[in-house]
Amino acid sequence: MAFNNSNNPFLNNKTFKNQGNTNEVHQATIIDYDSEMTLSGTINKSLILFLLLTASATITWWMAFNDMNPIVPAFGGAIVGLILVVIAAFKPHLSPYLAPGYAVFEGLFIGGISAIFEANYPGIVLQAVGATFVTFLVCLGLYKYKIVKVTEQFKSVVVAATLAIATYYLISWLFSMFTGFTPVHHDNSLMSIGISAFVIIIAALNLFLDFDRIEQGVNQKMPKYMEWYGAMGLVITLVWLYIEFLRLLSKISSKD
Repeated sequence: MAFNNSNNPFLNNKTFKNQGNTNEVHQATIIDYDSEMTLSGTINKSLILFLLLTASATITWWMAFNDMNPIVPAFGGAIVGLILVVIAAFKPHLSPYLAPGYAVFEGLFIGGISAIFEANYPGIVLQAVGATFVTFLVCLGLYKYKIVKVTEQFKSVVVAATLAIATYYLISWLFSMFTGFTPVHHDNSLMSIGISAFVIIIAALNLFLDFDRIEQGVNQKMPKYMEWYGAMGLVITLVWLYIEFLRLLSKISSKD
C-alpha cells in the first residue's frame, strides 16, 4: 500500500517513513513493541498539548482584560512557536520536548489574538471554539466510519487548494506591506466572507489527511516519540481552523 502524504507539512510521508522503529541485528529485525506509536498514545498527547495551550492562552487573555498589553507576549509566542515547529520538522525525535513548548508559546498567541477579537465582538471566541470543536468531531466521525476516504485524488485537491491559499495570503501580505493595498479578504464583503468560508473548508479537509497520516504511522509501528510529533501536527491544523473561524465570524458580526 502506498502511504499518503498529509498536506500538513508536519505530517509528511518522508518524515514518518524515515522514523523506523526496528533494529537490524545479523540480518534479523527486532521490533521494540514497548516503544511503538499508538493511537491512544497520540490522543493522550494531543489532549496534553491542548491543556497546555489553553492554560498558556489564559495568561495573555487575562493580561488583555486587566489593562495590560498582550501584544508582545502574543506575537513573541507566535514567533517562538513557529521556530519550534521548524526545528521539530527536521528533528522529529525532539518532539517530546518541542511539542509541549510549541503548545505553551502558541497558547500565548492564541490567548492574545482571541482577546482582541472578543473585545471587538463579544461572544465570538466561544462561537469560534464551538465551531472548531464541532468541525473536528464531524471530520473525525466521517473519517472513522469511512464516509470520507483519503484517496490520491482527494489528497491532490486539498494540497493544491492549500498551496493556493498560502500563495494568496503571502502575496496579499507583501502588497499590503509595501503598497498600502488592502486585500479583499480583509473587509466584510460577501466575497471576503466567501473566501473565509472556503479557507475553513480546506482547513477542515486537512484534518482528514492528518487523521490518515497518524493512523498509518501507528500501522507502520513508528517510534513512541512520533506520538508527540503527530499530536503537534494535529494541533497546528486545529489552531489554523480556529483562527479562520474567528476571522469569518468577525466579518459576519461586523455586517450587523
